[in-house]
Amino acid sequence: MSASPQLCARELLEVTPAILQVIRVEMRAQRQHDLSVPQFRSLAFISNRPGSSLSAAAEHIGLTLPTMSVLVEGLVQRGLVQRVPDLRDRRRVLLTLTAEGKTLHEHALQGAASALEILLAPLVVEDREVILRALHVLRPLFMGATVPALLVQE
Repeated sequence: MSASPQLCARELLEVTPAILQVIRVEMRAQRQHDLSVPQFRSLAFISNRPGSSLSAAAEHIGLTLPTMSVLVEGLVQRGLVQRVPDLRDRRRVLLTLTAEGKTLHEHALQGAASALEILLAPLVVEDREVILRALHVLRPLFMGATVPALLVQE
């Protein structure tokens, strides 16, 4: 089997959604039942990028700025998110999780990790090592990656 960029891309496109679906199902099962999926996704975004702006969170979640503002206000009212004024630009606020928000998010992550452990346990050690190696190779390509200019639609 040739490891061409095209084959790698197709395999990523085929397998990644299935992996993400398992993670989403498990994280939803771990979340508080009165927390919406967009609220939970917002907690995850803020946890991974503390000090992010409201507009960055809205873009990531796929909501309009006014809708994201209402969503964040609900998280602030519940004591899960804190708005901190940006010292460099008084018009902006930066978002961080409160201790309760961090605990809630960590609980959901642990539940998802446990589910993945169960799925991965039957694999032989060598196969798990291949997965780890592949993820270490992919990490710098995708973590904080920007979309190449040729892929951006105008």
